[in-house]
Amino acid sequence: MGNSYAGQLKSAQFEEALHNSIEASLRCSSVVPRPIFSQLYLDPDQHPFSSADVKPKVEDLDKDLVHRYTQNGSLDFSNNLTVNEMEDDEDDEEMSDSNSPPIPYSQKPAPEGSCTTDGFCQAGKDLRLVSLCMEQIDIPAGFLLVGAKSPNLPEHILVCAVDKRFLPDDHGKNALLGFSGNCIGCGERGFRYFTEFSNHINLKLTTQPKKQKHLKYYLVRSSQGVLSKGPLICWKECRSRQSSATCHSMKPNSSVSSTVTPENGTTNGYKSGFIQTDAANGNSSHGGKSNASSSTPARPGNYSLSPRPSYASGDQATMFISGPPKKRHRGWYPGSPVPQPGLVVPVPTVRPLSRTESLLSAPVPQTPLTGILQPRPIPAGETVIVPENLLSNSGVRPVILIGYGTLPYFYGNVGDIVVSPLLVNCYKIPQLENKDLEHLGLTGSQLLSVENMILLTIQYLVRLGPDQIPLREEFEQIMLKAMQEFTLREKALQMGAQCTPVSPGQLPWLARLIASVSQDLVHVIVTQNSLAEGISETLRTLSEMRHYQRLPDYVVAICASKIRGNEFCVVVLGQHQSRALAESVLTTSEFLKEISYELITGKVSFLASHFKTTSLGDDLDKLLDKMQQRRGESVVTPFNGDLNECVSAQEAAAMIPTQNLDLDNETFQIYQPQLTVARKLLSQVCAIADSGSQSLDLGHFSKVDFIIIVPRSEVLVQQTLQRIRQSGVLVDLGLEENGTAYQRAEKYVVRLDNEIQTKFEVFMRRVKQNPYTLFVLVHDNSHVELTSVISGSLSHGEPSHGLADRVINCREVLEAFNLLVLQVSSFPYTLQTQQSRISSSNEVHWIQLDSMEDMSRQEKLYFGLNEYSKSLQWGITSPLLRCDETFEKMVNTLLERYPRLHSMVVRCYLLIQQYSEALMALTTMASLRDHSTPETLSIMDDLISYPGKTRSGRGHMLIIRVPSVQLAMLAKERLQEVRDKLGLQYRFEIILGNPASELSVATHFVARLKTWRGNEPEEWTPRTYQDLEGLPCIVILTGKDPLGETFPRSLKYCDLRLIDSSYLTRTALEQEVGLACCYVSKEVIRGPAVALDLSGKEQERATASENDADELLMDLERPQSNSSAVTGTSGSIMENGVSSSSTADKSQKLSLTPSFQSPANSMGLDEGVSTGTAGAGDTLKQECDSLGPQMASSTTSKPSSSSSSGPRALPWPGQPPQGCRGLPAALPPIVILSKAAYSLLGSQRGGKPPASSSLLPHADVAWVSSLRPLLHKDMSSEEQSLYYRQWTSPRQHHADFSNQPDPASGVRTCHPRRLLLTGPPQVGKTGSYLQFLRILFRMLIRLLEVDVYDEGEINTGHSESNEVSQSEGEPWPDIESFSKMPFDVSVHDPKYSLMSLVYTEKLAAVKQEAIKDAKAEEPRKRGTVSMMLTKYAAYNTFHHCEQCHQYMDFTSASQMSDSTLHAFTFSSSMLGEEVQLYFIIPKSKESHFVFSKQGKHLESMRLPLVSDKNLNAVKSPIFTPSSGRHEHGLLNLFHAMEGISHLHLLVVKEYEMPLYRKYWPNHIMLVLPGMFNNAGVGAARFLIKELSYHNLELERNRLEELGVKRQCVWPFIVVMDDSCVLWNVHSVQDQSSQPMEAGVSSKNVSLKSVLQHIEATPKIIHYAILGIQKWSSKLTSQSLKAPFSRCHVHDFILLNIDLTQNVQYDFNRYFCEDVDFNLRTNSSGLLICRFNNFSLMKKHVQVGGQRDFIIKPKIMVSESLAPILPLQYVCAPDSEHTLLAAPAQFLLEKFLQHASYKLFPKAIHNFKSPVLAVDCYLNIGPEVAICYVSSRPHSSNVSCKGLLFSGLLLYLCDSFVGADLLKKFKFLKGATLCVICQDRSSLRQTIVRLELEDEWQFRLRDEFQTANSSDDKPLYFLTGRHV
Repeated sequence: MGNSYAGQLKSAQFEEALHNSIEASLRCSSVVPRPIFSQLYLDPDQHPFSSADVKPKVEDLDKDLVHRYTQNGSLDFSNNLTVNEMEDDEDDEEMSDSNSPPIPYSQKPAPEGSCTTDGFCQAGKDLRLVSLCMEQIDIPAGFLLVGAKSPNLPEHILVCAVDKRFLPDDHGKNALLGFSGNCIGCGERGFRYFTEFSNHINLKLTTQPKKQKHLKYYLVRSSQGVLSKGPLICWKECRSRQSSATCHSMKPNSSVSSTVTPENGTTNGYKSGFIQTDAANGNSSHGGKSNASSSTPARPGNYSLSPRPSYASGDQATMFISGPPKKRHRGWYPGSPVPQPGLVVPVPTVRPLSRTESLLSAPVPQTPLTGILQPRPIPAGETVIVPENLLSNSGVRPVILIGYGTLPYFYGNVGDIVVSPLLVNCYKIPQLENKDLEHLGLTGSQLLSVENMILLTIQYLVRLGPDQIPLREEFEQIMLKAMQEFTLREKALQMGAQCTPVSPGQLPWLARLIASVSQDLVHVIVTQNSLAEGISETLRTLSEMRHYQRLPDYVVAICASKIRGNEFCVVVLGQHQSRALAESVLTTSEFLKEISYELITGKVSFLASHFKTTSLGDDLDKLLDKMQQRRGESVVTPFNGDLNECVSAQEAAAMIPTQNLDLDNETFQIYQPQLTVARKLLSQVCAIADSGSQSLDLGHFSKVDFIIIVPRSEVLVQQTLQRIRQSGVLVDLGLEENGTAYQRAEKYVVRLDNEIQTKFEVFMRRVKQNPYTLFVLVHDNSHVELTSVISGSLSHGEPSHGLADRVINCREVLEAFNLLVLQVSSFPYTLQTQQSRISSSNEVHWIQLDSMEDMSRQEKLYFGLNEYSKSLQWGITSPLLRCDETFEKMVNTLLERYPRLHSMVVRCYLLIQQYSEALMALTTMASLRDHSTPETLSIMDDLISYPGKTRSGRGHMLIIRVPSVQLAMLAKERLQEVRDKLGLQYRFEIILGNPASELSVATHFVARLKTWRGNEPEEWTPRTYQDLEGLPCIVILTGKDPLGETFPRSLKYCDLRLIDSSYLTRTALEQEVGLACCYVSKEVIRGPAVALDLSGKEQERATASENDADELLMDLERPQSNSSAVTGTSGSIMENGVSSSSTADKSQKLSLTPSFQSPANSMGLDEGVSTGTAGAGDTLKQECDSLGPQMASSTTSKPSSSSSSGPRALPWPGQPPQGCRGLPAALPPIVILSKAAYSLLGSQRGGKPPASSSLLPHADVAWVSSLRPLLHKDMSSEEQSLYYRQWTSPRQHHADFSNQPDPASGVRTCHPRRLLLTGPPQVGKTGSYLQFLRILFRMLIRLLEVDVYDEGEINTGHSESNEVSQSEGEPWPDIESFSKMPFDVSVHDPKYSLMSLVYTEKLAAVKQEAIKDAKAEEPRKRGTVSMMLTKYAAYNTFHHCEQCHQYMDFTSASQMSDSTLHAFTFSSSMLGEEVQLYFIIPKSKESHFVFSKQGKHLESMRLPLVSDKNLNAVKSPIFTPSSGRHEHGLLNLFHAMEGISHLHLLVVKEYEMPLYRKYWPNHIMLVLPGMFNNAGVGAARFLIKELSYHNLELERNRLEELGVKRQCVWPFIVVMDDSCVLWNVHSVQDQSSQPMEAGVSSKNVSLKSVLQHIEATPKIIHYAILGIQKWSSKLTSQSLKAPFSRCHVHDFILLNIDLTQNVQYDFNRYFCEDVDFNLRTNSSGLLICRFNNFSLMKKHVQVGGQRDFIIKPKIMVSESLAPILPLQYVCAPDSEHTLLAAPAQFLLEKFLQHASYKLFPKAIHNFKSPVLAVDCYLNIGPEVAICYVSSRPHSSNVSCKGLLFSGLLLYLCDSFVGADLLKKFKFLKGATLCVICQDRSSLRQTIVRLELEDEWQFRLRDEFQTANSSDDKPLYFLTGRHV
């Protein structure tokens, strides 16, 4: 039975019924089929489900209902129905209309061995459209490609080729019976039966295969050649593709894609006729739009007269159908939503929550349904006939709010009702995780019963009252509170079971009881059988109502059915509510199209004709013409004159205003908050670079480049260009030259329009070509139009659709490693969803000015949304945020009269009339005054009278916001016409602010602006709104969204009366008020204030602290007069720290009248508020009040009959009498709102945030769950971001929708190089990100630079001259000649400039004074210079690059444990005990060590042989002691060593080991014993040397066994500081031809080459220490003359541990340990060689290193102690002196540095008589010279012949120092002695042993100790005088 009708045209309906009847009787086994006539004529009554009906659409069932109506409770639903499938399912009639249960269709088994996989044919070839969409498929002539649907693969379409003769034509007729088709998979042809074909392609049907049922779509190729789903195949006549002229009834459509958000999303898309969204793969590629309606259906009396725009959406779609009822509509499945008529309102699916992860909108794999669902017969009466002319008769279009349960079918005049899903999600309790439930205060068991939901709904509706409309967010909170109360009650009753619910019997009674208090605004209808009865009854009553009868606002229809339990819905009948609800369902784009459609089709003509007459009934046009004639040629004087003064047009054009330059306007300044935010951005970029994710390597870049992408607004582009030019950022970044930067700026700002693709490609080419430039892509106002490219096909020519997504989220941008994306937005909520691409840690929020000190520093204060909302509590007579009640009343009257027009159209027409009449009233027809609202009248009065008062002609700006472009153009034309006919065309300008076009201003106004601005060039025209500063004008601002344009300070009024209930999202509402946000200056606030009388009571009130909120509220409730304006407000101003006022320090300067100031100050406002705040805030209020008369004529100061005299305009505060200083913007602009917006934005009672903050944050996102906590008032923007990231998800058309979590891990991917900058509107974000670019560039340059010490050598004059000649240019020293050179004992290292000089004979000859002066001038700050880093530098942890990241990082966390800890013990004769050190050795470095065979015990560190020659290694192990510099120490030697193998050991203190290990996991650590935690650098060097010697012995023993001679083992180690950064090689260039000094060329080299060169020194083992000199910019060829010097070496040495075995570092030392060691080494006769042709650069590292201890008393007495002076570091033994918590040795050394005047008075500046120091060098101050003498036998010392010493220093002397030695030296009379010992007894013994008392005189009081407690082992010393 192939087809239901043959090719001939017959009475199709009869044919079909007959056919179905026969077919049913043939297939039916048990029950007699229904007679054909009852089938034909009783059709509307009953309609069973069929199994195939239910099967693909089971996702429409609600969860409970699924369980109730199916035997199988474990179904898995996924959402993949498209609208067309739903439409199409009307022809699922293969079950016939009998009531018999279906008989499963038994299918033939597939042939043996053939493929049975769904989606493949039996030959195993893939037939799915997804796989074949790009293939070229050859089909025979006369065949078409069509799509078949398999019930098991609902998300896929199978491709078949079918002979088109067997398919119907466009009218659903003329298809031949039978079938002919080919398989396009395996190519098999000639299937003559559809049954056979369906078996071949594995459709696996449970019902009889029928081509009408399973061949669904034509397939078409798109322009890109992609095969995609096209129009439906019209198997039936009524399904004609020619749209709905014949199709009248309406059924629920849920176009749900396979990946759907849990909420009702709407796309701003339009499509005429039927809609089709392909959701097969979650992609909406619309191949064929050919099914769109092309004819114009005749729709008499309906809402529209043109091809109806209808809406497709992520999960909503709508059909508009009307016409005579023909065939019954089929359709409501339980819980599915209702279709949308009338006002073009999208409908959602009611989404079943049948799986746990349904809240995450992730696609779920489909499992085939098991078992067949039994059809459920639908009883008669479940249909509703919508009465004809419902809207015309009643003037109301009822809105049906879907409640709980099954809605009936609607047919008839369905265009006159609207079904809204507003509250439907509130009734579906989502499944939340337990932690979320606990957070909300709920338990999983206690959810509301249906009865409770019904009662709550009624209660809510009763509470709303006549003005408000239901808000989903409000109701959700009510439901949540109710559930929390149930939970509490349950806990109180300690019952596991639920509380006793309302029984169904009580429900009707309770419901009526609750509704009874509503004064008849809420009715309840209870029916027994179905909701249809209640709805029908309501609609019937409505259509029969007379206009004068009062309707209830809401009717709650409850069906208390025994079978199905309670169900309900709400029918909204209130005029205001039904319209608001219907309009609020449309997205902005949709209602703007709706408006333009109404204007184009002329539906507004009735309204327009209504406004042709004035309120007094005169014909407006004639009246204006009459006035024009009366005035003749002359016009009203442009400025400096009354409105009655007229001049000729030529005169008016030629009038020149006074030029008063307002300099404040032009200068571009970066203010402190902007700097702070720029720094926050920079530190976030650094955090990304440091995160270790390798996503950003800042060290790689040397330049910054940028591009700024802005929405489609010409003014915004110009404004951004202006900021770029003024800020000079292009020149600062080195991108453009100074001269050309002005012109070239344009290439850096790109508008999101059709040309962006080419401009952007050019930019991306630059990004690819310049890998060393860091590019920043700034996406400004990034919340605008953030729709995905994929959904772009729904947008129908919306030009900007998906453009931002295409640019920002394209693959090149995501992958470019040198591109940062900075998204900037004032309303970032749409970027903060569960699928956000920006990590929450990468958000930078504008700083909150919390503290009053912050505010006092600011020049200007920001006045934003919060401040507007708070200003309502100031209790001033003319608030800044207002609602025009009179206007609202007029609107409501008109809306009742014109129910078919969109309310914005009505509002706009009324507003135009209001402004026109106000103009007329103020100029010519005073009689019209009473017919303008006071608000409008005062605005116009101010606007046109202000310029007349001064010679400058300046005035105010008024913004009228008209979102629809067509309405805005109409408003502009109309107002311009009225203005011109009244002769005001030179008085003020009317400008259309259309984002798409540039500003157009009349030439005479441009001339005036130029005069004010002064030096503008001839061709200058205003390009931005700020350029209009001071121009009296009306700007009619149009466009879907305001796009962040900045307005001038002369903006005074912002008229938002058109922004109504269509703006029910937070972003939409707040960005409108954002237009008025601005900075107000504190100076201006000090305008002349009205003297206020403060009564005693009010004084107390003024001091009310912030907490007295209740008192505040009481205060605000009584009407306030001007005099009480100050009361009860101080707290509220301060609430978030931004009072628009100055603070305490300014309070005296406030120009308040004494009568106000003195009480305020004398009261001493200490209790919570500082005087300044109260004072200044109040000043602002008084000014508002003093403006009262000017702003609202209802508060005029003198009693005046408003018809004649009108409001008296007071001067705008702060304005000097002759206007010598322009217009100070004393107050933020005044904002006039519609009532709906006012109720949402006005601050709520009890300190709650404005209601707008709890709305859905943006139209493109959806709430994840109806149960969620409330956004509370103290939430910072960071907390709000986290809130939205948890509770919102993007809708399907949102650009972030595709950013789905990784299915395996569930982790969402955030783009690592993407940042979000958020801050309130107009707060200064542009300046901030331009500053960020600047400091980012500076930082990159700084990253490539390093500060190195640059100081010339010291003491160059006192050195011994090297008599021994050396030949220049020798690479290595010659040991013979070198050993003959004398050692230069003078210290030349500039870091020792403040140390004691070492005595030489040359020093004695130097003139003392010269040195004294040089020393005195010496600055303490050491000189540094910035050097560029080279490829050979040493780095700290902040350096990341590709090459060295293995060296630096461990690849995974597991490897942290891969380093092992090894103890290593040796005995030290110096310490006299065993020393145990620890090595931490990473696995990768174990090859450098020798371990024992069995226990992995560390035996030694491998050493190479002297004879080894390996160019890829250095032989010496490198030791780097480091302290306090785990991050900043330059311990990364990878580049310095050119990546070759080397052994590097970090020497760290025990307590710092974890930190170093964390930052340097791949380094070998040598951990010093705990006893050295407080020790100085001497201890580290001592232990390095001891350990190395011990290791050398072990290695010699080990290698000896292998036959290596002991002396062949390499004896050198390198000891280098952690601040060595760069190494250089120097050579002298010969310039012999010229007498000038030869130059020095230096080249940067690697540490490797320096070490390899030094290690190659011939006979190296004879040298004790080798080093290189310190770099300085003052290096001259003179200092390089000798290639090698025998002198001190520091910071970087090669140490021969074999030769220096007996010379030890002093392990006690904190300072000068290297000078001490060098002197001892030299006195032992060992060679120290410095290579002068190499130099070392040391980085100036600010942290860590050999830093001073903070000297604190051991026992703190009080916190604030005076600093302790160095002379207090010692004390008399056993004294009561404050004991200090610091090591004794440290105290001693610090004391000696500062005590030379006390200890060695004779030695001060007496270099001829130095202090004798035996065996030690200690710094005893720069004024003193020390003569170092070694007591060791055979040591080489300075000749002391004839020297008289001025003092003797004995420090911890050992047994080599004897009395005989000391007797050799001669001392001056009065020379002083200082003997230092470990304790008092050894001090006494030393004095006796050295026979000191013979020559030195001691007194008891000359004994001292360091100021330690005895536990800390103080050092003792004794001073004496030479006798």
